[in-house]
Amino acid sequence: MLNLNDVYFFVQAVESQGFAPASRRLGIPKSTLSKRVAALEAELGVRLIQRSSRRFVLTELGQDFHRHAAAMLIEAEAAEHVVKGRLAEPSGVVRITSSVPTAQLMLADVVVEAARRYPKLRIVVHASDRFVDIVQEGFDIALRDHFNPLPDSGLVQRRIATDPLYLVASPAYLQQRDTPREPADLAAHDALATAPGAAAWKLENEAGERIEVQAPARFTADESTVLLRAAAAGLGIVSLPRKLCQPSLDAGELVRVLPGWIAGGVTTTLLMPHRRGQLPSVRAVVELLVQPGGSQLQVGMAM
Repeated sequence: MLNLNDVYFFVQAVESQGFAPASRRLGIPKSTLSKRVAALEAELGVRLIQRSSRRFVLTELGQDFHRHAAAMLIEAEAAEHVVKGRLAEPSGVVRITSSVPTAQLMLADVVVEAARRYPKLRIVVHASDRFVDIVQEGFDIALRDHFNPLPDSGLVQRRIATDPLYLVASPAYLQQRDTPREPADLAAHDALATAPGAAAWKLENEAGERIEVQAPARFTADESTVLLRAAAAGLGIVSLPRKLCQPSLDAGELVRVLPGWIAGGVTTTLLMPHRRGQLPSVRAVVELLVQPGGSQLQVGMAM
């Protein structure tokens, strides 16, 4: 029978990406952690980690072992919470990752409310526009915005919102270039796009009519806030999620172009490893994210 403490130390070292950070995190000497993991490797008869003074890399067997070992520890934590009772106050660390705009626009209020409501929770938010492997990097919850369905990844997926894409521009731009009256008019305007070339807008109205229009891209950026600023500065017309451009619309900095049409929609999906979702601490945060009004998400494709 393996020493389960050694398994725990191994998982902590992997998730901390090294013995030194794990030592600081656990308050245990680095030498002790290294010895315990070495003892685990000796018991198994395999090398789990290739390590040197500069590198800490899991072997192929180490990756497989870590996946099962981490799942075992999660199950142990879940068992502990069951014993303590489902009505116990949520506690412990909940790690959440999302893109930067999602963290700013919909996650911030929720995590603040969760921390206020459950003082024993410790919430860690990681905002990044890079791809995050939530299992390998030890996250409990991920929020992802996407235009196409997410691939089947073995993760729990829960769609929590769909936000329409509005075409918007500044009043000054429209006064100078004339306001489009129908979709075909867009071809004569400057587009603010996410990639060089031409913006291809697939439009739909309330009657279900669909039309695709292309407009030359005057300005290109792969970051939504930059495009928002460019539109407000009068550089052209851009397609943006409602939640992102609504404050500028309310302030009069932007106006909707062709208000009877939307340019598709962006879906927000909550993902989490199956076992993580069983923990009361994670469930508490998820319930705040998905409850009506809890995250100020507006569901639907309203024109």
